[in-house]
Amino acid sequence: MLDNIPSQQAIAELLGQSLFEVWQDLCAVIDEKYEMDRLWNTGGKKWTYEYKYRRGGKTLCALYAKSNCIGFLVVFGKDERTKFEDIREGLSDAVCRKYDEAQTYRDGKWVMFEPTDAAEFEDYMRLLTIKRKPNRK
Repeated sequence: MLDNIPSQQAIAELLGQSLFEVWQDLCAVIDEKYEMDRLWNTGGKKWTYEYKYRRGGKTLCALYAKSNCIGFLVVFGKDERTKFEDIREGLSDAVCRKYDEAQTYRDGKWVMFEPTDAAEFEDYMRLLTIKRKPNRK
């Protein structure tokens, strides 16, 4: 856990204004559909910050921030990978390619997207629905 949660201004300075807007828009889309705990953390070796959406001990997704770059991570368990294949035809080629290229570990397939605009947000929401049904009306 982070002792000092970064301010919106600090995130904006880290990402740059256009990516900060993408970050805010992605958070807004997730917040609109999901009532979740939100946890800030250090981003490990590759990222400056991690912003995780969790509920009941399960992670829905995580956003990562570093200089001029956003990461959006979704981890798919075994059953969730089957569900991905069921909706694959309706997803963009770019999202499917990222999924196919992602490393599969014993605890799941870790798919990291690096959004630069809102083009794939609809697909991201479909991916999150595989993990958990939206719990906001």
